[in-house]
Amino acid sequence: MTMRDLIVISTGNLWRMKLRTLLTTAGVLIAIAAFVSMLSFGAGNQEYIEGEFNKLGLFSTIQVYPKNNPNRDAAPDTSNAPKLDRSAVERIAAIPGVNLVYPFDAFAVSVKMGDSLFASRAQALPSAAIKTKLFSRLLAGAVFDSNSSHQAIVSDEFLKHAGITSPDSALGRTFILSARVSTVDSGIGRIMSDRDRPLMQVMRRVRFDSLGNKEYLSRVLRLEASEAFKRFLDGYLNAQRVIYDTLVIGGVREGGRGMRTRTEQIIVPMATASRFSAGGPSGNPADIVGAMRSGTLFSGSDGGTGKTFPQVTIDFDPKVFYKSIRDSVEAMGFRTFSFAAEFEQIQKMFLYFDLALGVIGLIALITASLGIVNTMVMSITERRKEIGVLKSLGADERDIRWLFLVESGVIGMIGTVMGIFSGWVITRIVSAIAQGYMRREGIPEMELFSLPPWLILIALGVGIGVSVLAGFYPAARAARVDPVEALRNE
Repeated sequence: MTMRDLIVISTGNLWRMKLRTLLTTAGVLIAIAAFVSMLSFGAGNQEYIEGEFNKLGLFSTIQVYPKNNPNRDAAPDTSNAPKLDRSAVERIAAIPGVNLVYPFDAFAVSVKMGDSLFASRAQALPSAAIKTKLFSRLLAGAVFDSNSSHQAIVSDEFLKHAGITSPDSALGRTFILSARVSTVDSGIGRIMSDRDRPLMQVMRRVRFDSLGNKEYLSRVLRLEASEAFKRFLDGYLNAQRVIYDTLVIGGVREGGRGMRTRTEQIIVPMATASRFSAGGPSGNPADIVGAMRSGTLFSGSDGGTGKTFPQVTIDFDPKVFYKSIRDSVEAMGFRTFSFAAEFEQIQKMFLYFDLALGVIGLIALITASLGIVNTMVMSITERRKEIGVLKSLGADERDIRWLFLVESGVIGMIGTVMGIFSGWVITRIVSAIAQGYMRREGIPEMELFSLPPWLILIALGVGIGVSVLAGFYPAARAARVDPVEALRNE
């Protein structure tokens, strides 16, 4: 028999047993619908994460941290590991394939905008960095195009502090940015202006006849040096200079931190921000402690050449394999975090997740295949005369076997196609309900499900394949029917 004959006979037999065929097909349909909807959930989440990575350009971004700094939010320590300073940034920028390198340079500020006065943090970025995908999510406005621009990019969180509800209404509005910075001059000035201990009082306390004693002289010098340093430090930290600047809001972006990307509420151009870091650290205790730990407490007056950073971001050519750049940076003695490597781990996690969901769906499909076995076995009993007639007309065991395999395959194909469609309908309903909830709760909407071509092909292969396998036993049993016995009993 030809394949056409097998299909015609099989579909005719299935049509005569409408109710039994419908119930058996429904079992396959339900199993495939569950299989597709569950795997669609995993595929949707994976596509969402991959889309977010692409939108932000994270596949071509690497974060660099000091070697012995386990906490990326803490200041670099003063160990023998290389410092992540301006010199290190220049060396990293020279690696082949690197497009841009910029440090995370943040400082505490006060903001005066209309009647609002609040504390915030600002971040200095070069104009080339603000144009990368990593900072591309602007709710309104545009990025600044010059490092000396007096425009700023603020976050939606900044607008909440300022009492502004609409990002568009914030564009063009000005605010005063101020910061308290320490300078060496303020410390020296405190020593020179100290009137509490006049020189004559100091001289009266010194026993000049004992100055020849080295131990006594050393003790006096240590005491006076300690007092002088205390007054210097008091002036350095407490007599701080206040720096002001008036900036214009040029753009509003989405705020928050995520995926190890750090941004503050205010982003200002490099040259504009340099005025706020020309002295020492700000009045923020965390900045002071960080500067002391990094050994740069008094290095602000050198133009920032000795300043170290807790984090540096690399933007590289997407055509360059990330491992070559990562290995080059790590060879310099720094730690790295690669978003491309992180996504590889995420893909492995989704693979295990999809396998777990697939196993659940496969169990349901195997259960449905038992219905196919039952239907085919019952069909053998009812169709013994038909089998006997076919064999008497020249059909061999292989033809009979193929006849029942085609019947089970047709059941599987119809159930699988309808199951894929039903699974897609289920995901659309669940997605609409979930997105409605997201809108009500103010959560950014995301598509939870996806039905990529590979999932459709897998569902077709699994559904039809399991159905055909379920037909092997009934087909083998039908092929062994003795035509003489079958016709005689009839």
